[in-house]
Amino acid sequence: MYWMDIAAALAAMKHCGAPVVTASVDNISFENPIRLGNVVHIQAKVSRAFNTSMEVHLNVWGEDALKQYRYKSNEAYFTFVALDSNGKPIKVESLIAETEDEKKLFDGALRRRQIRLILGGKMKPDDATELKALFS
Repeated sequence: MYWMDIAAALAAMKHCGAPVVTASVDNISFENPIRLGNVVHIQAKVSRAFNTSMEVHLNVWGEDALKQYRYKSNEAYFTFVALDSNGKPIKVESLIAETEDEKKLFDGALRRRQIRLILGGKMKPDDATELKALFS
């Protein structure tokens, strides 16, 4: 998880060109363990940028180099906030989703954000318009 945080932070910093701080980590469910001695591959990509925050999607694979096969370990979403030189949040550039996979992640990001805000006590469930639209 430590390596995932580093990889996600690098993706967020590359997108916004500023230091970032981890704001949240969504549920991480491991499909397969990465065994001692196996290689770890982490792909981190900003899936959507909001005002001062960015959601980063991670895919993690393990690789048994001796048996020469690669397998999915897990995936997760991390959220980062961009900071100025005084440690205050700054606005980040929006993101343009291009591929079908990017568009799918981008579209779901607002719903995931609203869930995070509700669980963190920063949004009332009645204000989660994107989530309400799913159920009405």
